[in-house]
Amino acid sequence: MTALDLPLTPTTTTVRAACPHDCPDTCAMLVTVEDGRATKVAGDPEHPITRGGLCVKVNNYQEKTYSPDRVLHPLRRIGPKGSGRFEQISWESALETIATTFQEKIAEHGSETVMPVSYLGTQGILNGLSAGDAFFHRLGATVTERTYCDSGACTAYASTVGATAGVDPESIVHSKYIIIWASNTISTNLHLWPVIAEAQKRGAKVVCIDPMRHRTAQRADWHIPIRPGTDGALALAMMHVIITEDLYDEEYVREYTLGFDELSERVAQYTPEWASEETGIPVEDIRTLAREYATTDPAMIRIGVAIERHAGGGQTVRSIACLPALVGAWRHVGGGLLQLPLWAHPVNWPAFIHPEYRTPGTRVINQFLLGRALTGEMALDTPVTAIMVYNSNPMVVSPEQEKIAAGLAREDLFTVVSDHFLTDTAMYADIVLPATTQLEQHDIMFSWGHFYVTLNVPAVAPEGEAVPNTELFRRLAKAMGFDDEFFQLSDEQLLEQAYDWSAPAMEGITLESLRETGWARLNLPSPDEYRPHAEGGFPTPSGKTEFRSSALEAVGNFVVNLFRQLSDDHQPGGTVDPLPHYVEPRERGEVYPLNLLSPKSHAYINSSAGDQAMQKRVQGEQTLTIHPDDAEARGIDEGNYVAVTNDRGRFVALAHISAEVAPGVVVCPMGSWRKNAKEGTTVNAVNPFVFADLGNAPTFSDTRVEVSPV
Repeated sequence: MTALDLPLTPTTTTVRAACPHDCPDTCAMLVTVEDGRATKVAGDPEHPITRGGLCVKVNNYQEKTYSPDRVLHPLRRIGPKGSGRFEQISWESALETIATTFQEKIAEHGSETVMPVSYLGTQGILNGLSAGDAFFHRLGATVTERTYCDSGACTAYASTVGATAGVDPESIVHSKYIIIWASNTISTNLHLWPVIAEAQKRGAKVVCIDPMRHRTAQRADWHIPIRPGTDGALALAMMHVIITEDLYDEEYVREYTLGFDELSERVAQYTPEWASEETGIPVEDIRTLAREYATTDPAMIRIGVAIERHAGGGQTVRSIACLPALVGAWRHVGGGLLQLPLWAHPVNWPAFIHPEYRTPGTRVINQFLLGRALTGEMALDTPVTAIMVYNSNPMVVSPEQEKIAAGLAREDLFTVVSDHFLTDTAMYADIVLPATTQLEQHDIMFSWGHFYVTLNVPAVAPEGEAVPNTELFRRLAKAMGFDDEFFQLSDEQLLEQAYDWSAPAMEGITLESLRETGWARLNLPSPDEYRPHAEGGFPTPSGKTEFRSSALEAVGNFVVNLFRQLSDDHQPGGTVDPLPHYVEPRERGEVYPLNLLSPKSHAYINSSAGDQAMQKRVQGEQTLTIHPDDAEARGIDEGNYVAVTNDRGRFVALAHISAEVAPGVVVCPMGSWRKNAKEGTTVNAVNPFVFADLGNAPTFSDTRVEVSPV
């Protein structure tokens, strides 16, 4: 046998990567590559958070890369909008069409006629939220405000304790009293659960406050069901009990807080009896919760994104953020509040956004109002006649779904979509562009759930003609004649600008070291020592927890923009009471008796994976969970199709009857695609567009509906 006759041995390598999803876990991945093809993804067993496991949303990610449904070449629409009929074209033709059409629209209406629509379809610093901002600022396009997630909570949190990372998630093993508030951790922050479970094993009491007895609530020691939108009432009543029963830490309050006397006077009205009427929680349960929290050290609170999604969401977070300082929880390792650890990451956002490119006074449109902007319901001096969608699927993730569909169907609207698949939004596009998956692109990841930086390197070559967002906007800039230096930078050069590498938190971390290790913990005290505010030191104007917020007193309502997309001339403004107070849910039950919640799905991440076979099998059909009493009153049986309606719209779902939800509450997770849904609508067809009290946050938890058999 000659050498040529010998069987070939496959070349197998392992490549370090990072999960790209908008999730607090930001997992470190190991990609197995055989002969240039990714065959497996797995969690890095050495990563202290990932611990070798990946969630259902991503544990078969290689199948996404090689899906037969992927968009691999530029496409041009050849059928009616929404028909999904396209023909393949060249990149040259696609870029020429986009550049020529943008220029024509701008010549007729002005540059604000172009509107980008994007969010966190990928969370990477290179290809994620800031991708494209410099291009559209340079173009003079409408600025889109992206307040889908945590904008209200961040505004409230920062105006109370400042932009602090709070509790180190890994230090929660030392906690003895853990309140999980408005978070289904096992479904949406899976890798935090082992830390909580270890604390529980060591004797910690885990309390879950949520309207639904979901996976996490079932594993808690105490589930406290609460009426949606009334969490602020509970937090205020807890402070009432803690202060009136002298359970607060007098020394910590004196040294490290501002406005205690005024807070005491304010919360005197918020009695447990009043809060019980608002929340549906028994009076004694409210007192017990307050007493246990105040007298068990270390005590910590984990708040979820859902906490902000009602009319008083901002003031709710303000009230909760006051609690750790009130009881001195910040003194202890594992004590305090966990909101977004991303505050610790010194990301160099201006290097990607280039706010100096933006023309002062350029109009701003919030993406929650996209349907109104496209249908003419907003009073706009310049109509929106061209949009470019990337890192987002607004037909699924934005409210007023039918208005968005009507707007996208306009013949005079030129729509460009860059994506992996023909999403519900892409079906209406004039031009569709192929985007790379995380296995095919460079990126570097911060985290909003832990203190680790993670480098992602391409494991395989891009399929077809797919390109990352970095290359997409380099090509578009060239087509538009932009010769700014930024648009010439390679991905390697962009990686060098991603972080402030000289910041103290980055000491000992370089791109070279990350290429060796894949990930690194920020240069912060160890989880066994991390007490960021044991002696105050809050990043507020006073250096203290501000029960009376100087920021809210000075500027009123504002948006804490984590990524500095907007310049300082855009602030919502308005007078805001600087002390925590209660704001009632905006919608009550006078017309529509049932309160609809639309939490994150277990198998989807927003709309990502909503059209992938395995995740669809796990998640199942779009389902509405309803209490047995409410189902019986409406003649609904298990497995019936039901119509969920209000004056904004309607969708159809499969009924699941369960006492896991309280009477008067129904739950339908978001993320299902319209083209897979019965009657072609999903939960955002009925959700409101109106904002919460702070930070232009959404108010999805205030949604009232009626449910009837189909």
